[in-house]
Amino acid sequence: MAFKFPLATVLRLQQSIERQEELALEKILVKITEVQRRIDTLAADITRARLRLEEEMQQTLPAGEVDTMTTQIENAIGHRQELVASLAELHREREAQTQKYLTAHQSRRTLGDMQDRQREAYLQERNRVEQRFVDDVFASRAQRS
Repeated sequence: MAFKFPLATVLRLQQSIERQEELALEKILVKITEVQRRIDTLAADITRARLRLEEEMQQTLPAGEVDTMTTQIENAIGHRQELVASLAELHREREAQTQKYLTAHQSRRTLGDMQDRQREAYLQERNRVEQRFVDDVFASRAQRS
């Protein structure tokens, strides 16, 4: 008779939950990477725009163009600040999701360990039964001789 873990269904459910939590964590990590990349790109764009404005200011430049360039820089700075706030929120989400994942992982691991212990106990008992059978066969042959 093969080993049958009585909580196999629960273990499969825990494995599924753990995988879902892991995927949710991976999605958040991807978002963090994307937002960080956008922040870095925007920071580089702002730096380039400021340098260009400084270069243009060295020459005669209509006030309208200076105003337009300044407005673009300010808008970019505002957008960068929004992204930084978004990044902070994503980090909070990551921390919460990490806790959810670790909880699901621990639950699945506990059931997996229980299954392993029960399988080991089953195999030991099966080996004992087989050894007793072999011993009984040997003893009966010895008595017949």
